[in-house]
Amino acid sequence: MARALSSETLHATSIAIGGRAVLLCGPSGSGKSDLGLRLIDRGALLVSDDYTLVKRVDGHLSATAPTTITGKIEVRGLGIIDLPHVAEAPVALIADLFDKVDRMPLEPLYRAVAGVNVPVIKIAPFETSAPIKVELALRTLGLKAQGQA
Repeated sequence: MARALSSETLHATSIAIGGRAVLLCGPSGSGKSDLGLRLIDRGALLVSDDYTLVKRVDGHLSATAPTTITGKIEVRGLGIIDLPHVAEAPVALIADLFDKVDRMPLEPLYRAVAGVNVPVIKIAPFETSAPIKVELALRTLGLKAQGQA
């Protein structure tokens, strides 16, 4: 395996949909774990809750959990729960969590993570349609996995 050229630890819950990671970014209490749990209920898999280690290897980003929290998610009102998870997934999209978002974004947004530009969407995490919006954004804006056309 090639060594990581660069890495960052992000305050993000990461979930894998169809083998690609979405980073749900926001401050504590913004809904990262809640939205992640709803996406998991729709078939996604947990990569990491609350903090995600992102490594750049061969020009691509990979998300993984710090060892201390692998396979665990905080469910408000229930505590720390063990869930099925994937050890790592290629990063394809960042979802920044906000209370209110623009109806029509003016232009595509990108953020550099470990030296790689990743598409960014803004999403209101507690809207009923938020999980579906994340899935649609991944399908239409997300970076392709290595080897995908």
